[in-house]
Amino acid sequence: MTLDFTHDPARRSWVASAQAAGADFPIQNLPFGIFRRRGSAEPWRGGVAIGDQIVCLGAAQAAGAFEGLAAQAAQAAAQPVLNGLLAQGPAAWRALRHALSEGLVEGPVEGLAEGALAPRAQALRNALVPQAAADMALPLAVGDYTDFYTSLDHALNIGRLRDPANPLTPNFQWLPVAYHGRVSTLGVSGQRFRRPWGQVMAPGATAPVLRPCGMLDYELELGIVIGQGNAAGEPVALDAALDHVFGITLLNDWSARDIQFWEMLPLGPFHAKNFATTLSPWIVTLEALAPYRTPWTRPADHPQPLPYLESAGNRAAGALDIRLEVWLEPEGASRASRLSGTSFRHQYWTIAQMVTHHTVGGCALQPGDVLGSGTISGPAPGEAGALIELSKFGREPAKLEAGGERGFLLDGDTVVLRGWCEAPGRARIGFGEARGTVLPARAAWELGPK
Repeated sequence: MTLDFTHDPARRSWVASAQAAGADFPIQNLPFGIFRRRGSAEPWRGGVAIGDQIVCLGAAQAAGAFEGLAAQAAQAAAQPVLNGLLAQGPAAWRALRHALSEGLVEGPVEGLAEGALAPRAQALRNALVPQAAADMALPLAVGDYTDFYTSLDHALNIGRLRDPANPLTPNFQWLPVAYHGRVSTLGVSGQRFRRPWGQVMAPGATAPVLRPCGMLDYELELGIVIGQGNAAGEPVALDAALDHVFGITLLNDWSARDIQFWEMLPLGPFHAKNFATTLSPWIVTLEALAPYRTPWTRPADHPQPLPYLESAGNRAAGALDIRLEVWLEPEGASRASRLSGTSFRHQYWTIAQMVTHHTVGGCALQPGDVLGSGTISGPAPGEAGALIELSKFGREPAKLEAGGERGFLLDGDTVVLRGWCEAPGRARIGFGEARGTVLPARAAWELGPK
């Protein structure tokens, strides 16, 4: 994936807020989402974020802002979900990105008075909707959701709590471990969900009980959005894998730990994971992330990938330096507390390796499928991507900046994930946020027969 004029860090937009310090959505980003005017019954439709505004792609297309392949892509992206755009593939995605960047760029236009906008730019200006005046929806019709387990540091932190002598499962260093997740409870930032009930086996007990989760946790992850799919029985080669990825969003894989410990073996999570998963509303395209690709390495004394998971290209630029933070806002607190921060570049397996391994057995991915990266933790103590790691299973609760502490989440807690990329000589681009709030569990009488 080569860099072009859309990545130029000196490029500025006539949308002034795109240049604000620390802004998530400069002209080098241009992420996609689904929105409608706040409080309205308008149809949901596709848009692109620029500064504090949204370009309504349907309105821009109707005003003649695009032509050729970019027009076809804009028409698909203007729908209530982005799946049609995803299915068109990298050439269409790039054409629309280029057209948007050309129409949003600041600068004099030959033949027009100073300060006047070219026709494409004027069409885009007329299609702007303030983000503050918009509601956001899940941007995809997600057919399947696969959650991976690909952070060595997370696996070691959790494994040492369980079995200090044998923290890693035998397969972890040989393949990107994953399980099939639940789509029906995927939600967009702002999701509010009830604390789940489930079976729990207390230490020393001889029988489980049904009760509300007492060890509710978050997991800091990325959502990898599949663009073009692959036919059943046709694996995706490693060096072609990123052509099948449209972009990345933030993802919080909420987890009920006490329920998980009882139900986990032999088939993996069930009630512990199926009650809520929160995604950020904006999908940052893989093209926008190209300047932040970095080499991927595997320690020489570790098992090296099998040939289908190995390539020079993956070694040279398979990792992504996406900075990530977790913040906690207790109900009624005066300010939020930063719990941890890390980078996706620490991940043991790359996005391309996840896609290739997912398809090696013949699985058909579809446009709009989501792959969870697995909890993202780094090597330092403050880089843990889940409370169970930070609090050592609740035994050493994390201290909050606003006062108090947390071993696990309380009712009313809001967890906020944030992400961005920055590097010397590059524009800073962000992901927005994934925000979710824990509500009290249903009362026991609400679970009985009606």
